[in-house]
Amino acid sequence: MDDFEAHRRHLHAVAYRMLGSRTEADDAVQEAWVRTARADTGEVRNTRAWLTTVVTRVCLDMLRSRTARREVSLAGPFPLDGSDPEQEAVLADSVGLALLVVMDTLTPAERMALVLHDIFAVPYREIAPIVGRSTDATKMLASRARHRVRAAELPDTDPARQRAAVDAFLVAARKGDFAALLNLLHPDVTVSADGFAAPSPGPTHVRGARAVARQALLFSHRAEHAHTGLVNGAPGILVTPRGRLVTVMTFTISTDRITAIEVIADPQRLGRLSVVGNVFVTSP
Repeated sequence: MDDFEAHRRHLHAVAYRMLGSRTEADDAVQEAWVRTARADTGEVRNTRAWLTTVVTRVCLDMLRSRTARREVSLAGPFPLDGSDPEQEAVLADSVGLALLVVMDTLTPAERMALVLHDIFAVPYREIAPIVGRSTDATKMLASRARHRVRAAELPDTDPARQRAAVDAFLVAARKGDFAALLNLLHPDVTVSADGFAAPSPGPTHVRGARAVARQALLFSHRAEHAHTGLVNGAPGILVTPRGRLVTVMTFTISTDRITAIEVIADPQRLGRLSVVGNVFVTSP
């Protein structure tokens, strides 16, 4: 498996761009490792390309399974896909903020075609078998996805506007104000979390303003321990019972509306975040 380890960072980058979650990317790479260990690779000539295909198929399965996932409760620990700030900056630069935000609105096949071709320069003829389409149809998938990305609204980078939206979200959650939450949330808002967020293991996904608002109401009893702070330099929500940081929520905001929420409760990932807000983090 030395060849796999030599390409692990590349495979993780592919999975992250496909899934938009570092936690899910970790799971995808691990599953790709399992599949590779079971496969006969004696006839493989281009290891990097072959492994890219394996991890892409894993990601495609995961994206398709998202539609069957249950909603996740914000009442418990609600973790985020944690990250190394420096690596995150590199990923954001290469993927593009608009792509990260709009990616979740694309179909799995559109995501595959766009990411593999536009970011990793994989030829359409090689992508086609992965998504189960002809080469021409795969080109159309990428073109359609590209058009939607270009039309996407860029996230708001004004700290004051970000802070205002985060503060308003926390106030609405504390009050249990469903209508106020709906006004703050984009209709296609998403929430991503990993196995720390729910009783059963595995990543989870919630989409849509009403679904996210309902889950946010369950967060109200924990909101007494929550306050706004800075997470990797951007406004976020910190949950700190007795001063100990147990959960972080980060937000993507566009035109004063929240388009995505991510959280982290995994102690190891919390320890890698740059958090400002009068808290201490328990060593993992």
